[in-house]
Amino acid sequence: MTQGTAARGGGAILTGLDLPHGSPGGSVELLHDLYLGPEPLIAADVFMLGGDPGARSPVLLDVPGKQLDGPGFWAYVDDLADAIRKRFPAGEHGLLHLQHLAFGATPALLRAFPDLPSVALVHGTDLLFAMDHPSQEAVLREAVAAAHAIVVPTAAMAGLLPCDGSRVVHIPWGIPDHLLTAPPERTPYGGEEFRVLYAGRLTDEKGGALLEAVAGVEGVRLSVAAPVAEYRALERVTDMSGVRYLGWLTRPELWRAFAQQDLLVVPSTRLEAFGLVAVEAQACGLPVLHQPVPGLAEVLGDSALTFSDRSALPEAVMRLAKDGSALDELRAAGFRNAARFPLSRTARALRELSDQLLRKAGR
Repeated sequence: MTQGTAARGGGAILTGLDLPHGSPGGSVELLHDLYLGPEPLIAADVFMLGGDPGARSPVLLDVPGKQLDGPGFWAYVDDLADAIRKRFPAGEHGLLHLQHLAFGATPALLRAFPDLPSVALVHGTDLLFAMDHPSQEAVLREAVAAAHAIVVPTAAMAGLLPCDGSRVVHIPWGIPDHLLTAPPERTPYGGEEFRVLYAGRLTDEKGGALLEAVAGVEGVRLSVAAPVAEYRALERVTDMSGVRYLGWLTRPELWRAFAQQDLLVVPSTRLEAFGLVAVEAQACGLPVLHQPVPGLAEVLGDSALTFSDRSALPEAVMRLAKDGSALDELRAAGFRNAARFPLSRTARALRELSDQLLRKAGR
């Protein structure tokens, strides 16, 4: 199997997410970076949810009824499995890439093609939803039992899986290589307003409610790049007056925004499987301040600063606003850290693992 060439005759990879095309989130970005685009790094057929039967990359499957728990969830999984079987005939694929250990795509793929070997890729949302939803916990256990290899981006994620570790493979996620070689030109700090950015989803585990503590700091201009509906919902329960809302940015727009800020705040409260946004920010020369949750703390190490809780967040921001030399040191350390995670290395490791499983299966 070669880069950019989707082999047939039983050797091709089939993967997908049961999310609408264009949905926000790190797993969607990683799917696009690895499998989609004009020159994909991993050859595969890819599906997502949508209403366009003619879509080719990714294929869009029109399957309604998505939910998280109970009999309705399993009925949705059966419908999705039927749609997958109809769109991707048996015999065309030799390997499944399961993009989550939870949600609907993973059990649907396992039901559609129960005899194919599979590689499961662990994301933080899988584990969080499995902790909070009984049906998702059942999916996680089914996926862990079925997968021939379970890929974790950080060692911290391996310790959270219900298995002995014999099939667990550590492959860190990566950021586009060109972002490391040609990051956007930075706008230097002018010493007036200290420019702080939050970028990402605003779900509870992402710590969006903590942003109020930054919004009120004198001399700080907080900008937020997040999905519109989630930002409006946060506004209804949190004082976001004075915050500059940037909208939900495309990746290139976000990288340019990184270059126009002085600090990225990552207030995640429970865990991050890897922390792509933080590493991309480091590649763009943006220092990072974060809560040291599992996964993220492992990836960032001493290349970023941490805060312990809501009360410590404003003080940490103010301290950095007054210490230009500390920002310079964090900027240099952050870029060195980001350089450890080129996407090409992630793709190469996943291709090698996939080839091993295909050979073992005689495909």
